[in-house]
Amino acid sequence: MEELIRLLNEGGYSCVVRHGEETRTFSRRGVADLYDLYRSDRDFLKGAWLADKVIGKGAAALMVLGGVARVWTRVISTPALTLLRNGGVEVAFAEEVPCIINRTRTGRCPLETLCDVSDNPVALYPVIEGFVSRMREAAEKEKAIVK
Repeated sequence: MEELIRLLNEGGYSCVVRHGEETRTFSRRGVADLYDLYRSDRDFLKGAWLADKVIGKGAAALMVLGGVARVWTRVISTPALTLLRNGGVEVAFAEEVPCIINRTRTGRCPLETLCDVSDNPVALYPVIEGFVSRMREAAEKEKAIVK
């Protein structure tokens, strides 16, 4: 796990995942990379070790659904920690916080707020899927306006 943490910190990545001898690095904010990995290559997540900068409840649900075995993070929300532990994931962290704060630091992370509806990762998946879809649609509209 130390090698993953070092890679996370030195490489400036948001997430690093290792399955067997293969390591993949990710740089996007939020749950986008983890969501895409879960959708495209669930087998890679099964039994994987993962190091992440910040884990909220949405990311935790994806990790449990994907079958991640072990996680380290700098910051984890209490709901995410509970979800991971209840899902049988080994968790280590630098700091536990009551909730993840949004990017503008004006309130809670919107995805974590949406995930208040359940503690069941299966029930949370459609919530996460809808959130990612809305975020991507908004980004596409913004790109079209800029052009």
